[in-house]
This record gives sequence, C-alpha cells and structure tokens, in this order.
Amino acid sequence: MTMRAGATVEIEHLRKNFGAELAVRDLNLAVAQGEFVTLLGPSGCGKTTTLRCIAGLERPDGGEIRIGGEVVASAERGIYLGPEDRNIGMVFQSYAIWPHMTVFNNVAYGLRVRRASASVIKERTTRALELVGLANLADRYATKLSGGQRQRVALARAIVYEPRVVLFDEPLSNLDAKLREQMRVELVRLQQEVGITSIYVTHDQSEALVMSDRVVVMDKGTIQQIGDPQTIYARPANSFVANFIGAANLIDSVLLGRSGDLCELDIVVGEGRPPLRLRAAGGNGAVIGQRLIMSLRPEDLALHLERPDIGLNGNVLEGAVIDTVYLGNFLECRVKVGRHAIDVQLDHYEQLAPQQKVFLTFDPDHGLCLTE
Repeated sequence: MTMRAGATVEIEHLRKNFGAELAVRDLNLAVAQGEFVTLLGPSGCGKTTTLRCIAGLERPDGGEIRIGGEVVASAERGIYLGPEDRNIGMVFQSYAIWPHMTVFNNVAYGLRVRRASASVIKERTTRALELVGLANLADRYATKLSGGQRQRVALARAIVYEPRVVLFDEPLSNLDAKLREQMRVELVRLQQEVGITSIYVTHDQSEALVMSDRVVVMDKGTIQQIGDPQTIYARPANSFVANFIGAANLIDSVLLGRSGDLCELDIVVGEGRPPLRLRAAGGNGAVIGQRLIMSLRPEDLALHLERPDIGLNGNVLEGAVIDTVYLGNFLECRVKVGRHAIDVQLDHYEQLAPQQKVFLTFDPDHGLCLTE
C-alpha cells in the first residue's frame, strides 16, 4: 500500500450562515500538500463548520474551496461536489464504526463501496491496520475494543482508500488524558509516515501545539492568527490569542514612548498610587498615549523574596502573595500587584505564605505589548 502525499486545500472568502447567525465570515486559508494544520478555537468559533464545508457536509453561502486544484465548492459559480466525490477521509469524535463488523471489515468497507478487487482490499486493509498497530486484532468485533483501539480503527478506515485529505473533528476528546497523549504521538507519527494532508479541529491548545505544522486560531467565525506553534505561543497577534493559547497575564498599560525595539509603558496599579514604569516588546504601530495590553506568560516571571538588583534593563513588580496551588511539577502562585492579580509558575519546592511580600521580575523581551 503506497500512500500519496495528499493534496493542497485552498479556501477563499468562505462564508457560512445558519439563519441570521454568521458562523464563518470571509475565511481565507491555504494548506500545503502533506501539511498538518489545526483549526483551534472555543466552542462556536466556526472551526467545525469550516471543516464540514471542506468535507462537503455543509454547503457554503459564499466563497470557494479547492482540493488539489479542483473546485469542490463555489457559491458564486454554483459548483458543489458531495462528500463522496471529494476523495477525503474523515475521523469523527464518535468513531462511527460499525459494532456488527470485525475490525478488518470496518476498515475495508470504504474499499468495498468503491468496488476494489479482493486482492486490493486485502493488501490495503492489512497495511492500514499495520500502520495503526491493529493487525493482530483484524478478526475482533468492534464491541470488544477499547476506546483507543476504536479510534485506531477509525483512523485506518480514513486512510485505507488513499484519500487526498484527511479531516479530523476533535477525534481524541472522548479519550482519557493519558490515552489522549499517546494518541497524539501516534497521529503525528502516522501523518508523517503516510505524508497525507491533514486538517484537524480541536479546542485543546496543547493538542494543537504538539501536533501541528501550523495552527489557525479562530474566534467568532474569523481567523485571529495563523502560524507555527512556537510563533502562536510566543508572539500572539492579539489579546484573544494570548489568553486562549496557554496561560497569560493581560495587563492594561499606556504607551509613553519607545526605546529601540522596546515600549516604555505606564501600568496603572490603583487609585492614589503612582503608575509603574515598565518596558516590553511589541506594540508595533502604536502611538504615544495609546492604550495597550501587555501579555506576560507565568513561566517568564521570576519571584524574589528581597528586592533584586536588576540594573537598568529589567522590570520589577512589588506585590503580595494571594495564594498558591500545587500542580505536581510546578507551583502556581498568584501575586497581587496593585489592582492586578498576576500568575507565576515556580519550583514546586518553594514555600510561600499568603500576604507575604514578594518581587517579580521579567526580561523586557518576554513581555509583549498588544494593541487589542
């Protein structure tokens, strides 16, 4: 069984309405051949609707979708190919496997529908089961499988007929945490081995960061940012992305000026108290006096029991411990700095008491000024 490298997927000005609700608005996305792209966002952001439009399960109200250069949907040109004519594979959250069939017959079903020969069915089904590690369970009925094994059957069935693209609709959400981690690794391995174009939908940030070549962050039917996982995490385009991807402290500030590549900021801490003067990166295009939001990741802050001597290039925040939460490999500490509650990640052996005075420092390059 030799897999093709997959096909490109191009989406231009996609729009989908459900009555008066605009679920997807003017969405543009190009997925390269063999790329693994994740659509990430909260419930109702339009990611699943976008996936269903690619699959042919929803008819777009505007825009065009091309798979491998072929137009499969164009509202303006009146073109619409059904799912059966798009040569795609799809893996659902619910597995959608048949309990009355064996593992082999579940996987072979798509080939039988396509009237493949018996020899082709045997060869390709066996190879697909080998790829997902289920060759030894070919004769077992689906009712006798674990959740992880059922998901592997669904994967094998999606790739057995060599589709141009495989679409994943939150396929790991029904698995427990440990099995989810294992399946992430398996999915990445399988995608790299098969080399097929994959579009994956999830609301789980860690899944998106671990598995993807690129992440498409969505909110309210629009794309907020597209980028590789490291860029999405380290350089979010706006406060929504910063807050949705991992944990972030979002602190209101005002731009006072610039010093090289850094912003000089005023941070309002409360009535009757002078603002803090800090420096952070970003803020491109902002003007003096403009309100900005400074994003600080908890792991980029250092906590000190005494005021540190950091010279001219650091930032110091004086505050008091609100509380701490033990999370195994690290301690999560909330520190009150004026009106702000700032989260910090610490070594899990650190001993802190509520109301204890502490000092937080961070490198200016680790703070990011966002314009929204």
